[in-house]
Amino acid sequence: MRADADPNLIVYFGGQYVPLREARVGILTHALHYGTGVFEGLRAYWDEPRQELFALRPVEHFERWKQNCGILRICVPPSPQELCEITLELMRRNELRTDVYIRPLAYKSAERVGVSPDDQDAFAIIALPFGEYLHAEKGLHAGVSSFRRVEDNAIPPRAKICGAYVNSALASDEARQCGFDEAILLNESGHVAEGSTCNIFMVRKGKLITPPVCENVLEGITRDSVMELAQNELGLQVVERPIDRSELYVCDELFFTGTAVGIGPVVRVDHRAVRDGEIGALTREVRKLYFDAARGHLQSYNKWLVPVYQPLKTQGQDAIPLASVTVS
Repeated sequence: MRADADPNLIVYFGGQYVPLREARVGILTHALHYGTGVFEGLRAYWDEPRQELFALRPVEHFERWKQNCGILRICVPPSPQELCEITLELMRRNELRTDVYIRPLAYKSAERVGVSPDDQDAFAIIALPFGEYLHAEKGLHAGVSSFRRVEDNAIPPRAKICGAYVNSALASDEARQCGFDEAILLNESGHVAEGSTCNIFMVRKGKLITPPVCENVLEGITRDSVMELAQNELGLQVVERPIDRSELYVCDELFFTGTAVGIGPVVRVDHRAVRDGEIGALTREVRKLYFDAARGHLQSYNKWLVPVYQPLKTQGQDAIPLASVTVS
């Protein structure tokens, strides 16, 4: 899915809430030329019965974002709690009552030529109405890319560094030109890393297996959520270990995870069926659990959620306390 935004959408830019049409950067902005930015991705899910929008693990996302910004020495002054409150206010101002994708972006903002960065930093937050990223109701067809995943000693893939996503764009474009829905990238060791924008899990011999973070993968929050749900709710053993390419051809089930994709079942890899070519039973269970938790239907996981429209003073004891911030 491509999310084209309404130019009248209110965004947070330059320390203010402004219409998207007024949020502009100069043609010489350092990040535009050299990829010196770090973005983050969050989701908020609309629950129709309760008429409530729930932000999913927002403080943890902002903690990760600020930490990753440090890799490029980009300073984002507000605390994670303050960033969360800005984001909630953004959704309220736009009166969003649908599933939402939230994109924080921090970047080197100097307008000049020269690769060496300086201390001129800026950040923005955008919240967009956003449905499915990949249409996965019948399962996805994935292809192993000829492009390898970037290495930690080149551009750290654990951080969403803007320049690194050329790697994802090349792999994603190649996959679609070859008739696939999504790419699977290997690392330089030849092990499975992840999709172009998502982590990957396989089911084999009753175990849920995913590459460890030292295999040049994003330290995914959705990945972490799935591991917790699989262990606590389904009693699955979760194993972090390297995965060979050929294991994708003989595994029992396969699925992607990520903020945008949610849980994306994979039913074919490189024109080979995964098992019987149908979405697996465990994948369906994990997918249902994840979206039930994200929409507030699993009380045990309300700790992950922050409601957008419910007054903060009436939130339950598991709600995240948010700082009060004043912004124009």
